[in-house]
Amino acid sequence: MRTHAAMLPGSRHYGDALDSGWRPEQTAAGPPAGSPGPAIHVPPPHYGTGYPGAATHVPLPGYGAPRAPGDYLRPPDPMPARIAPPVASPPTRSHPPRHIDDGVASDARFWADLRMQIVFRSKRLNMGHMHAADERFGQRDAIGPHGVMLFYTAAAPAEPHGYQLFTAYRLWLASPESNNLPRLLADLAEVAADNIARATAAGRRWNPLGPDGSMVNGGDMTLPDSAVYVGVGVTTLDTDQGRWYQVARALRDQPIDHRRRSVFDLKGQCYALLTDGTVLHAERDPHAPLGVDGIRCNKTLDPDRISYYNPHANLTEQGDDATRGMWRQLGVLHHTLAALLTGEQQA
Repeated sequence: MRTHAAMLPGSRHYGDALDSGWRPEQTAAGPPAGSPGPAIHVPPPHYGTGYPGAATHVPLPGYGAPRAPGDYLRPPDPMPARIAPPVASPPTRSHPPRHIDDGVASDARFWADLRMQIVFRSKRLNMGHMHAADERFGQRDAIGPHGVMLFYTAAAPAEPHGYQLFTAYRLWLASPESNNLPRLLADLAEVAADNIARATAAGRRWNPLGPDGSMVNGGDMTLPDSAVYVGVGVTTLDTDQGRWYQVARALRDQPIDHRRRSVFDLKGQCYALLTDGTVLHAERDPHAPLGVDGIRCNKTLDPDRISYYNPHANLTEQGDDATRGMWRQLGVLHHTLAALLTGEQQA
């Protein structure tokens, strides 16, 4: 059945078996004399001229270009194949990289990224340490204010800098011995040295992650074979707000009608020594102003910065006597572990 769009202006259907007015004799006899003929007749070159009523016929806007006779009989052309848009080539460098030696550049970026990852990991562990200590405060299994962290890295090609950070830690129950951080670190270094000597005498190599003589009790204690030791750290709940036991007791002695503080308002601190000579201190302050990260480091955290004045170049010599004592004992522990796990003596 032809549509009205295929009909000539002012014409009728002829020879169409689906037309309600069709008669068999119409097909044999053809259209009446003088009629304009069926719509399939060839139109003249310019549609709308040469037909009865053509002078008054105006195609609707957007009706389209006139068709040739074969257009009504030919099936529509297949849809053209979708052509993928061209892929823009990456921009080329107009100048060489800042570091001519790519090995030096990648090494600097690796260590700068590792320092920041250790800061994030240490702050998160410090927050968990504080929550656990607050929940058990005053109980028989109360947790002490200090803990030790061991940092390892393993190859991870899918990561941005090709490595993955692992952290194992040890927390102690509250006791007079575990409350003194320098003394705690000194005792731990002695225990590590004894374990190393005992394993060497037995023809074995001691591993601080266990299973024999384990130095940790939480975190990542099962590592890939490619994991290497990169440093040691400390998490502590003692800050410039006060010692942990004083601050925790003050939280519980607040007046009912006073604006009450919670454990989420308390600070925490972390310290770390890494095998590349990095000395790191990070303060976790929930109320720190925007942009103040509380990080102090003797090495750069931005490898793209060529040079700058670093006020923390001698970080281990800064602070009060207790802080400097902590750095000394943490250094002894770090030297002991690095000599065993990397075969190198740290400066």
